Amino acid sequence: MGKLDGKTAIVSGAGRGIGRAIALKLAAEGANVVVNDLDTVPATEVVGEITAKGGNAVACEGSVTAPEFAERFVGTATDSFGGLDIVINNAGYTWDTVIQKMTDDQWDAIHDVHVKAPFRILRAAQPVISKAAKAEAQAGREVHRKVVNISSIAGLYGNAGQVNYSSAKAAVVGMTRTLAKEWGRYRVNVNAVAFGLIETRLTTAPADDSPTIDIEGVEIKVGISPQLLEAAKSMIPLGRPGTTEEAAGSVVMLTYPEADYVSGQVIVTGGGWVS
Repeated sequence: MGKLDGKTAIVSGAGRGIGRAIALKLAAEGANVVVNDLDTVPATEVVGEITAKGGNAVACEGSVTAPEFAERFVGTATDSFGGLDIVINNAGYTWDTVIQKMTDDQWDAIHDVHVKAPFRILRAAQPVISKAAKAEAQAGREVHRKVVNISSIAGLYGNAGQVNYSSAKAAVVGMTRTLAKEWGRYRVNVNAVAFGLIETRLTTAPADDSPTIDIEGVEIKVGISPQLLEAAKSMIPLGRPGTTEEAAGSVVMLTYPEADYVSGQVIVTGGGWVS
């Protein structure tokens, strides 16, 4: 018996890194999982990992920034598993530079993926959640649903070279605290996790001078220079970056029944590094 038996979760950006670890952990606790990724192959691979272990999962590939995506994402959960209990807004990336060099496209792209996409997903989920909550209330049952949005210590304290990302992740905190107040009547717990330095393909030291990721045809430079990476590590009281599994643990624990009275909170997962 898992802590999340019978629950259905949607996880954006779940084909790689932290999102993949979140999806696998939710499934290990018994949840049905809708796995999203921008690319089909990593999404289906995670679904395969889950089903090979006896879990239930389906893929919903595509960009979270597409106008029709949110309804399709929520619809995949209801069509495949009959409901929606857990929403994890995890998809995202960084596109860094100092403000005088930042273009409108850089600003808009980062806000679209980190702010507008979660907003649309939560808006699409509202009718499903409110309908279920009203039926449960009429039946005299109290069922808690969970939303976990992903922020960053950059959103709490700022980070040089990331005015777009930092402001977007700060907006996620405002969204989280607002929805906690709006959706309390539905018995939905809405929280955020703000990550510090977690080892993923976006944060590891590059093996060459220009590692990139492809975001819908745009090549975006990623990675942290070895010098900056070592400096960051020296500022972490626990002495090292976090793993994707540790990051996922801090997210998934907020979906457990033990967190039914935790809402509107931001948990920093940074090994003690807060600024």
